[in-house]
Amino acid sequence: MFRGNPALPGVAQGALPDKPALLWSFKTGGPIKSSAAIVGNRVFIGSNDTNVYALDLTTGKQVWASGTGDAVGSAPLGLEGKVFVGSVDGALYALDATTGKRFWRYETGDKILGAPNWVKSPKGNATWVLVGSYDFKLHCLDAVTGKTNWVYESGNYINGTPAVADERTVFGGCDALLHVISLADGKELKQIEAGAYIAASVALAGGGAYFGHYENQFLCVDLNLGTNLWSFKDRNFPYMSSPAVTETRVVVGGRDKQLHCLNRADGKSV
Repeated sequence: MFRGNPALPGVAQGALPDKPALLWSFKTGGPIKSSAAIVGNRVFIGSNDTNVYALDLTTGKQVWASGTGDAVGSAPLGLEGKVFVGSVDGALYALDATTGKRFWRYETGDKILGAPNWVKSPKGNATWVLVGSYDFKLHCLDAVTGKTNWVYESGNYINGTPAVADERTVFGGCDALLHVISLADGKELKQIEAGAYIAASVALAGGGAYFGHYENQFLCVDLNLGTNLWSFKDRNFPYMSSPAVTETRVVVGGRDKQLHCLNRADGKSV
């Protein structure tokens, strides 16, 4: 899934060779803005040509393609034999990971650009899927049926993926607020002023939320206290990428064409 697990830390297991070499490439009928999700020997990817593709990880050959009503910029979520993905047509799709057959389609009020996330229901007997939309709303659905569990309305577009940890989901939006929501019932726990549009997804770790915004700052917020622990600013360029968070470091890309590595404890540049 997008950023690796529901807390969206952006850290991959395994290692890369010292000199990476191209194994294969696959061409779709439009630009690819979606991140790939890899499950077993399958690669799932969306394209602006309106399709979701399943590719063989070893050869790059197409296994199946499944169409939506518009461009697919959302990263797919592979879970329990299904692929969940949002489309610019405003719908979230649940597809069979083996065949691409559609199980269900859930309509929101506007386009979906962020990837879906997931959580086990409070009773542990169901899987829920979460997705934000440009209809200003965060939607929580049953993974099997596509029926809604709850809907939370924010004040503007939701562009990123909601992060999940500690029985809550956290996302930022174009209302310049960090929203902290109870997963059990979709009720608001906190709204934290961010100071500017939040375009990317928030990473959660150790009770902190890590994210950048349009006013050229990257922040770490204590979710329990609702206060800013530290902020980082280098030059007057916005932060629109999702961060990677390790035990000691935070890594984030900026519109300044640079990759910044920060000390997780205090936000100082490493």
